[in-house]
Amino acid sequence: MKKRALTGYRPTGKLHLGHWFGNLQNMLRMQDEYDAYYFVADYHALTSDWQNPQHIARFTDEMVLDWVAAGLDPERCTIYRQSDVPQVAELSLLFNMVLPMTWLERTPSYKEQRAQITDKDLSNVGFFLYPSLQAADIAIVRSDYVPVGEDQAPHLELTREIIRRLNGTYGEYLIEPKAIIPEDGARVPGLDGRKMSKSYGNSIYISDTPEEITKAVMGCVTDPARKLKTDPGDPDICPLHQIHKLIAPESEIARWESECRAAEVGCVAHKRAVAEELTAYLAPFQERRAALAATPDFARDVLAAGKEKVTPIADETVGRVRELMGL
Repeated sequence: MKKRALTGYRPTGKLHLGHWFGNLQNMLRMQDEYDAYYFVADYHALTSDWQNPQHIARFTDEMVLDWVAAGLDPERCTIYRQSDVPQVAELSLLFNMVLPMTWLERTPSYKEQRAQITDKDLSNVGFFLYPSLQAADIAIVRSDYVPVGEDQAPHLELTREIIRRLNGTYGEYLIEPKAIIPEDGARVPGLDGRKMSKSYGNSIYISDTPEEITKAVMGCVTDPARKLKTDPGDPDICPLHQIHKLIAPESEIARWESECRAAEVGCVAHKRAVAEELTAYLAPFQERRAALAATPDFARDVLAAGKEKVTPIADETVGRVRELMGL
């Protein structure tokens, strides 16, 4: 039998190129190589958006449309909504009984997001306990593997430590998940040079119109040392060039690199070319998405089928952990 793999996204906004290249392409491969489970993490969305949750349901439906339009097949993988499986919340609570606070306090992404995200109140306990809930997401379906980028590696290791502690205290049952390293990497530069993230407002979204894509690309930072068109550039430190490399053939990229280093082409011309190519690259996906969106309740039907499949697995997992912990 195939090994099981799981990953999920928070429905806090539209999917962007960082999702597309950082994890979604890997998800497409996973549905053939593994018994793949993909969940919409609406509980997780509440940890940061608890003050303004009204958009979560809409973004949940849109995420399902994005996933299926990108190539995920509900017949070959399981797509479900986190809150449709309340057993996740109970398992997280059970994990919290054995989870030291110091393990949470050392999580790098917790400190990074508290420092970087200033327009949301992240002082809530739910945000602090995010890694515990993530561990429950993985353990609830007894997943063998989880795809991780460099920023998520500490979270997966924390999941492994929680499971190891619970197993060591009450008896071996839960699986310590292993990492799947995405073939295409996990860090796509944003328009400001930082990692592309909805939270940073520096994203190019895969469902954007051609006009929106062009506007975003034209605002992308390039080599900060290149002030004039006649100044030689360094493509290796140019976020625009790194994005271009994801969608263009090597021969074209080599030409742009050569002309940039020789100051034979300016950044504005490069931006226009990237905008045109990115629009063409995303067009087939956007056409499939529009067709799916025209079917009433498509996303909700997919989620309902996923819930039906996940529920008995979750019941078994929580039931066994309760027994081991004396409940």
